Amino acid sequence: MIPSQTAVIQSTRSWLERAVIGLNLCPFARAPYLKAQVHFAVSEATANDALIDDLVDEIQALMAADPAERETSLLILSRGLSDFADFNDFLSVADALLETLELDGILQIASFHPDYQFADTAPDDIENYTNRSPYPVLHLLRESSITRAVDTMDDTDAIYRANINTLQRLGLTGWQALWKQD
Repeated sequence: MIPSQTAVIQSTRSWLERAVIGLNLCPFARAPYLKAQVHFAVSEATANDALIDDLVDEIQALMAADPAERETSLLILSRGLSDFADFNDFLSVADALLETLELDGILQIASFHPDYQFADTAPDDIENYTNRSPYPVLHLLRESSITRAVDTMDDTDAIYRANINTLQRLGLTGWQALWKQD
């Protein structure tokens, strides 16, 4: 059964609230979320061409929006790119799309996936969970927002180190307990 767009968005919101914001995996996520500046869009595309069309639509909508209204967008793939290797390969297509649209340096795409795996890690290594989401997600970020956020920190690498420490303390059992509230 295919989940409804409402269910897909709710599941993604829950992940954002409990993991990304709740565990402070991204210290910059709370403010735009609380200000309702995060846009959630669902793509039901299964073919790359249709997914590219949905990505272009979401990029154009973000670029047309006032940043005070829409700071960032999450394009949630409810049916496409469930295989992490395929998703990872698609990221180069998405980055090339930003270059084609002459938005490289204006927007950037962060990636999240249920089976996210960093290079040189085992599939179940806890650090992979920093980028694990309920569905594949292409997070469109404005570079200006990233610059403002990074300028407030002395050591941005501290975020990654803190995330690893948080997840190591939490462990897989603690991570799974986050979702038992559903």
